[in-house]
Amino acid sequence: MSSLDACLSGIEKLNQRILTQPEEERRKHIRERSLSVVVPDLETVFDMRLTLDGLVDVTHRSAGRPAPRPQVRITVDSDDLVALAEDRMDAAKALFGRRVRVDASVGDLLRMRRLL
Repeated sequence: MSSLDACLSGIEKLNQRILTQPEEERRKHIRERSLSVVVPDLETVFDMRLTLDGLVDVTHRSAGRPAPRPQVRITVDSDDLVALAEDRMDAAKALFGRRVRVDASVGDLLRMRRLL
């Protein structure tokens, strides 16, 4: 099991990956969305917003603490989150292998796929 700090570092790596995309590409694929990453093995949820400026307003809370429903919710174990962030795991394979669960509209899924 990866630590809370390792997960935060992984989220920052994913953010850097998003920001390396040219702004024109980000404008094509990013629609501002509220985003939650649920990490069951740490009983933690990372809440943030996806914007043209990347992942902003990143906070974390206990999984038991209520919060407004996000537009996109991703559920992933801590080790898999870190592996995805470090490019040691393919996002599509993780999704189809049920290691990552994404609750979002089809349009949001297609846009996110192009970013990662």
